[in-house]
Amino acid sequence: MSGLLLVRDRRVLMVRSRGRDVLYLPGGKQEPGETALDAVVRETLEETGLALAPTDVTSFGSVTAPAHDQAPGTLVAMDLFLVTPSADRTGGSLHGRQPIAAAEVDAVEWVTVEDAHRCPPAGVATLRRLAAAGLVD
Repeated sequence: MSGLLLVRDRRVLMVRSRGRDVLYLPGGKQEPGETALDAVVRETLEETGLALAPTDVTSFGSVTAPAHDQAPGTLVAMDLFLVTPSADRTGGSLHGRQPIAAAEVDAVEWVTVEDAHRCPPAGVATLRRLAAAGLVD
């Protein structure tokens, strides 16, 4: 699994999948032959309409947490990729572009740790890491 961390104004982008009531990071499972980086670039475009280049993101480590809506004891490991400030600011490939709900996504939302109760365990762990790094409120 891979997840995108796009932070703006001390909030991180999350999506709500069609028919679900929880918030997830844009991203998903790797397809055969894909790297985690390839998957986050592809899934971000599919879910938010934002076209990223591999150079637009940098590794932010990974989280392992109980999988949401899976059998007890099932864990999910997610590689995290942070959009670099240069990609999202003046002159960057994402500058001025707003994410949209696309594919299986019903909504996009900008969240803080206050929204952790709306996230699965991996999302909660990621929000904590972002807050500890001083990136989100």
